[in-house]
Amino acid sequence: MRTGTEWEHRDGAETFPPLMAPNPTVPRRAVVAFSALALLLAGCARYQARPLVPAQTAAAIEARSLSAPELRRYLADNSGRDVAAWPPETWDFETLSWVAFRNHPALDLARAHWDVVRGGIRTAAGRPNPTVTATPGYTFGTAGGLSPWIPGIAFDVPIEAAGKRGKRIAQGRLLAEAERLNVVTAAWQVRAELRRALLDLNTADRRIELQRQLVSVQRGLVTLLEQRRQAGAAASTEVFPARIALAKAEAEAGVAERQAVAARVRLAQALGLPLRALEGHRFANPADIEVPDRSPEVLAMARRTCLQTRADVLSALAAYEASQSALQLEVAKQYPDLHLGSGYQWDQGANRWNLSIALELPLLNRNQGPIAEAGARRREAAARFVATQVRVNSELDAAVAERSLAVGQLAGLEAVEAQLLQRAERVRKQFEAGGADRLEDRGAQLELAQGRLALLDARHQAALAAGQLEDVLQVPFARLAVVESTPSVQSPSPTP
Repeated sequence: MRTGTEWEHRDGAETFPPLMAPNPTVPRRAVVAFSALALLLAGCARYQARPLVPAQTAAAIEARSLSAPELRRYLADNSGRDVAAWPPETWDFETLSWVAFRNHPALDLARAHWDVVRGGIRTAAGRPNPTVTATPGYTFGTAGGLSPWIPGIAFDVPIEAAGKRGKRIAQGRLLAEAERLNVVTAAWQVRAELRRALLDLNTADRRIELQRQLVSVQRGLVTLLEQRRQAGAAASTEVFPARIALAKAEAEAGVAERQAVAARVRLAQALGLPLRALEGHRFANPADIEVPDRSPEVLAMARRTCLQTRADVLSALAAYEASQSALQLEVAKQYPDLHLGSGYQWDQGANRWNLSIALELPLLNRNQGPIAEAGARRREAAARFVATQVRVNSELDAAVAERSLAVGQLAGLEAVEAQLLQRAERVRKQFEAGGADRLEDRGAQLELAQGRLALLDARHQAALAAGQLEDVLQVPFARLAVVESTPSVQSPSPTP
């Protein structure tokens, strides 16, 4: 007599229960099981550490240069511009735009976020995995030499209903499209920042020249007045205003020099380069910007176009469509998923197989809460889209008004500068002919220098207004789609 968990020796041989009886096929089955497990593990992703070393990243940033060969290859591959002469004798605005697209951290961040959202498409496309469950059992009080163990296994295969997977994929793609358009918007912002820095730098350099001319003329005027005062031909009260004006002109010359340094720093920042990378390079003035015809008909058409095709408008529209897909998904979740199951048991010599079908009963929860939230998010996305259009419309109104005002002021100051130039030439000729004294000549030159400074400011404002109008209209520039991709040539990075 033996129990279900005992075995005995008969004639020196061991007698096992049926379940524990030696089976020559067990090793082969084990090999098959381990092989299947190895194949499953081989398809799994593995973590790879990519540490950031601040010293290496800082060195890579400092190594960036406008003369680097990899920058030349990048421009040749992506910008479609001729880079036969390297580095260019003078960097124009369009070429520098591609340098900024390659190096500016705002674009790198926008592309990285776009990659994150694109990864969500793969997540949305994932299908639920089937599950396998081991269900061992044990029977107490087994008789007749049968094994008390009841090994079993069960499978469950989930099947999504109501097209939930397709709706998730549609939502992910729309969100990715919104982020792609945000990359384009970031490119326009980088371009606008670069233009302003270039305009500020060129204006500051020109201002330094004009301020130095003004200081020279003012100093000569003070010298003449001082000589007259010493000769008794002028009072001290006539010299004091000229000295004050000289001190003011010298102070403004110092301010202009500081402005030039600050503009150069902003230019390096806009290009994503260290300041020393700008040394030895010349930069063209981007003041000559082609602006569309300002007739009412053309501006009305441009308004309709930018309200429908600007990158930020299209991004807001894609986000709204994504909110609609999200609402569709929540509505579809009202319909429960189906679970198909199957199981097998070896029950004391009997092979048992079963089939199960599971379905959640939507009696207490019909997903009304998430549906209401998704509906509210859709209304929020619609409001954000309309707000974007309102903002763009206001920006266009401001840009058109600023451009018209700047052009009018520029035309007026150009006329004044022409008159001052004629007067200075007339006084100079009179002075050479003896019909005017040196003080009158100096005074005419001083007026001309001051008028040219005012004209410089007007030209600067007109160029800024033209650039602002281009940024609002987002007039397409060549090969804009290239900015959506990560640059093919990068500075040395700390990790592969």
